[in-house]
Amino acid sequence: MKVTKSKISTSEVDSLVVLEISEGVATLTLNNPDKRNALSREMLEELHARLQSLAGDDFVRAVIIASEGPVFSSGHNMKELVGAGHDEAEALFSLSASVMEFIQQMPKPVIARVSGLASAAGCQLAASCDLVMASDTAGFQTPGVMIGLFCSTPMVPLCRAVPAKKAMEMLLTGRPIGAEEAERAGLVTRVVPAGRLVEETLALAREIAQYSRYTLAVGKEAFYKQLPLPVHEAYEVAKEAMTSNAIAEDAQEGMSAFLEKRKPKWKR
Repeated sequence: MKVTKSKISTSEVDSLVVLEISEGVATLTLNNPDKRNALSREMLEELHARLQSLAGDDFVRAVIIASEGPVFSSGHNMKELVGAGHDEAEALFSLSASVMEFIQQMPKPVIARVSGLASAAGCQLAASCDLVMASDTAGFQTPGVMIGLFCSTPMVPLCRAVPAKKAMEMLLTGRPIGAEEAERAGLVTRVVPAGRLVEETLALAREIAQYSRYTLAVGKEAFYKQLPLPVHEAYEVAKEAMTSNAIAEDAQEGMSAFLEKRKPKWKR
């Protein structure tokens, strides 16, 4: 695996989504702490563009979505919705949905690194990621009902991550849940002490990044494709994915390396 490191310029640091690449892992940092990292149209557009670029980057094998400041993300910028017409509101929610869907469609595993509160569309963003690492001080909330705007779009990844009754409790009450409760419910992969969150998330990303980029892409695609299907149809998807994977160059190399008791040399 080739190691790359980014040099972050002043203009990069001033952007709403800061990119850093190191040792096959790309970290995208939401960078508007004064606005609680609200997912404004501008931030969503920049995040989408960053993700699309990373999807085709041959050196990147895993992506972390993190945040600057005490709040992961407070959700949509309400100023963009107050006074908005149908088309304007629909365009914003469509953009947001496109970003969330792309996270699961892109061929690289995406890990949310959540410290502080992930609220509304911020919770949606975390739930859309493949894995969620959370500090023990993190929280998750879908509070739209409190302001008369039910969290219908955050509901989509939320109810696919946690049991329906827990999702409905969060959606109907708007009550935040802590990291440990979120882990028990299945929304969070792992809870770690706040002081170790960056280190532990990077360690997980690097563990994943050591594997074949091709294999990770095939596996991720098959996972989400089979997930909503009945068992028989899910097996059809899985069989097709595993067959094409098994005869591919990296799998052949990996199996040969295992039999020969050596470290594999991935082609992709």
